[in-house]
Amino acid sequence: MSEVMRTTASDAIKSEYGAATQGRFKRLWTANAPGYLFLLPWLIGFFGLTLGPAVISLYLSFTDFDMIQSAEWVGAANYVRIATADPKFAAAMKVTLTYVVLSVPFKLTFALLVAMALNKGVRGLPLYRAIFYLPSLLGGSVAIAVLWRQLFAGDGLVNAALAHFGIEGPSWISHPSYSIYTLVALSVWQFGSPMIIFLAGLRQIPTDMYEAASLDGASKFRQFYKITLPLLTPVIFFNAVVQTIDAFKAFTPAFIISGGTGGPINSTLFYTLYLYQEAFGNFRMGYASALAWILVLIIAIFTAFSFLTSRYWVHYDD
Repeated sequence: MSEVMRTTASDAIKSEYGAATQGRFKRLWTANAPGYLFLLPWLIGFFGLTLGPAVISLYLSFTDFDMIQSAEWVGAANYVRIATADPKFAAAMKVTLTYVVLSVPFKLTFALLVAMALNKGVRGLPLYRAIFYLPSLLGGSVAIAVLWRQLFAGDGLVNAALAHFGIEGPSWISHPSYSIYTLVALSVWQFGSPMIIFLAGLRQIPTDMYEAASLDGASKFRQFYKITLPLLTPVIFFNAVVQTIDAFKAFTPAFIISGGTGGPINSTLFYTLYLYQEAFGNFRMGYASALAWILVLIIAIFTAFSFLTSRYWVHYDD
């Protein structure tokens, strides 16, 4: 009898606990259902357009897949080929690193100079801000890349301007020694986005610090070196990371200016352009997926290195 009573009591407790749990979940769902419904479009996009394709591309990077026949598992063969038997990979990495090393510092320097000039209390500041920001909105478009190609062509506007001074300019985009620098110039021209962020950072620096430094006899250069730069390092760090990642992902200018070939002599063969050629030119989708994941790894290493070293030069309020 006692055993039956214990079993009955245990069943009753389980039933009561289950009903309580079900009621709690029901109340939570009723309270949070509108939020989940608003999140649903983002969740569909994240899993269907971001995470899902990323996982599939990781799988394809270990296969031989040409988008016609079924994917054939080849293990790490794609990665081995990239590391040991692909000279175009090395050429693309060299061009991309050259572009990153040149474009990012020049762009950030120019953006900071313009921001400091606008921070002097210029009249019509919102208008100047909008004008300077406009290239960042248009610079990555196909139309601007086509315009840039016409400007730096052999008979383009740049050489026409040089001819007025008796200088015969080369065909900038057709010469392997100069073509990469036209793309760097295009990148620097898109300085508006970091400039806006620099300007916001400069506005947060207390003016009384500059007044105290002036009373102590500090020159403008010393004020910049001892006050502006240290207090602006969080903004510099943010801009440097974002702009470097964007530089690694640059594609449209090189594709349009070189006609999709990366020429002349691979001088504009950006990593992303080479990836595109392998995927949609040679239909080696598995190999292109391996290239894409190596780019992800390179960007991840750079970002991790930036955050690890930031403690030595980025100064926060604390």
